[in-house]
Amino acid sequence: MNTETQARPLFAARLTPNRSMSPRGIKIVIGLLCCLALLPGLIFYLVGAWPVVGFMGLDVLGLYWALTYSFRDGRRYEQVTLWADRLEVRQVSADGDEQTKTFNPQYVRLVIDRDFDERTTAIRLRSGEQEVLVGAFLNPDDKASFSRAFGSALRKARG
Repeated sequence: MNTETQARPLFAARLTPNRSMSPRGIKIVIGLLCCLALLPGLIFYLVGAWPVVGFMGLDVLGLYWALTYSFRDGRRYEQVTLWADRLEVRQVSADGDEQTKTFNPQYVRLVIDRDFDERTTAIRLRSGEQEVLVGAFLNPDDKASFSRAFGSALRKARG
């Protein structure tokens, strides 16, 4: 086997969560929410129910926190790379913490969990006592697509 063949993997995939909202989108949503809360807040304030305005502000603040946390969590990813002699799964959290697990492709089992509608709910790689959950943040269709492509590549690596 030459060095070019060794350097090129049989399969490589970078799995990332789907994030449909950008930081600009978060600012637009929060701005619209503030505008929508302004009129009822002003009415409550003029009627004398001023504490309601504070609770409305807490609602806006809570939504802002949830959206920014979700966006920050979207920075995590998983890199699955398969060579003829090894399988490497690298999981990087949103904080940048990294875990790498290495398997022998001859002994690893691809375990696919499905629900009652036959949708893929989880993908796990198991070898002896070692097990890793792959693509937990993917939707069922993406999990099924990944498991088909990866399963095919794993069969090729074994044969």
